[in-house]
Amino acid sequence: ATTTGSSQHHPIAKQRQRRSSRHRRHRQSCSSLDTACQALSALGYFQTLPLEIFQMVLNYLSVRDISMLSMVSKSISSHLVSYISSSSGNKRLLLQDFHNPQLPNKTGGASIVEHYRSLGLLLKRCTLLLPTKDRLKYIHRILSEVSCFKLNGCPSPLQCSGLQCYGVFLQILTAGWDELECHRVFNFLCELSNLPRKVQTVVSSKPGSARKLEVRVRLYCRSVLLNHWVHRSDSAFWLTRILKPWPIVNQARLLYIIFGPVSSLDGHVVWQKMIEGPTDESCLKGLAEAIRLLYDTEAREWTADDVISLLDELSVVPREWLLENSARLLILSGNSICFTFLASKAVNGRALELARLMVFLTLVCEKDLYCMDWAVKMMQKICKVFATPGERNNFLQCVENAFAHMAMDMLQAVLAGGGGDAEDSSFFNLFHLMNAQASFHKEILYLTMGATTT
Repeated sequence: ATTTGSSQHHPIAKQRQRRSSRHRRHRQSCSSLDTACQALSALGYFQTLPLEIFQMVLNYLSVRDISMLSMVSKSISSHLVSYISSSSGNKRLLLQDFHNPQLPNKTGGASIVEHYRSLGLLLKRCTLLLPTKDRLKYIHRILSEVSCFKLNGCPSPLQCSGLQCYGVFLQILTAGWDELECHRVFNFLCELSNLPRKVQTVVSSKPGSARKLEVRVRLYCRSVLLNHWVHRSDSAFWLTRILKPWPIVNQARLLYIIFGPVSSLDGHVVWQKMIEGPTDESCLKGLAEAIRLLYDTEAREWTADDVISLLDELSVVPREWLLENSARLLILSGNSICFTFLASKAVNGRALELARLMVFLTLVCEKDLYCMDWAVKMMQKICKVFATPGERNNFLQCVENAFAHMAMDMLQAVLAGGGGDAEDSSFFNLFHLMNAQASFHKEILYLTMGATTT
């Protein structure tokens, strides 16, 4: 009986032992299976491919498709970061044919600018989880070998789209970032390009003495920092970053370098354009747009007085402008800025200067085919700024005297002759002034006679 009990007991113990070890092995196999499943869920079918084959597959995808793939999982994103940093990824992604407007590919050609727009989106998504400082360092490491992305990197910057591509890339990368992060981006770019030192050189040197550097500063500021923003608030932010570190005299010089007229032959800034003779709207539109941008409510760091002072300082860069050019810039800058600028002169007792500027506003209206009743309404608003009727009447007398003096000066220029284009220019100036004066007074008569009859 004892033997039988013993023989019955031991097999049961062995059976339990085998079952326990079986459960343990089952748990281990399930644990390893879960790990494999997690990896498979992170990398999908790419888990079965060697890294080299995975990168070969990427060569068949567009850059935009790769950026979509980067959002699938953190594991795939890390694989893509490795691909971008590899020599094959660099060669495929960092195209440098910046002197050819069309980039050949299998689909028949695509803009290299669009390629870098897609690349910006790819790197934005791949570095999404990194702090701003680390993102910038990684991106700089990737792009540091592209010489045309540097302020002084390209030997022929006017024929190069490198800075434009860099600007589009940065715009896509930083879109949606808060102001603190964008401050860091600007400081990072200044450190890389040594922009503050180069700006210091061009704003403190004699105008035109550093022509090549002026062109490079202009291209870098416009192509990299300013041109690609959709929202005016973004454009105002970056223009403020460029201008604000400098005194107002240097701000005006820098504004002229970035937005002023340039030669169609060599791209150099034309410093004498506003001084030597009347210019057209095309030479002033960039400056007017910049002034409007800073005056808008989006530019929170600028007051109306700041912008008017900047506009006043701009009109003497590099020396005092012809009043016709100042008047044209005021009109292009918009009603609010124009009125504020004129009203500041009325408040400060500069009635004679204001009257002459008012006459040139009528002349620009006549030449550029603006409605003359605009000039009359502007003068009405200015008259309300004067504190006393005596000051207002003195201003009106100054306006009439300015018309008379300008007509005499232009008539003398016509009589003096000189022949050729100079004589024709003097005659047409007198012709436009006479028409401007007649049209201006006609609008005043309409206004006063209409008020009298009603």
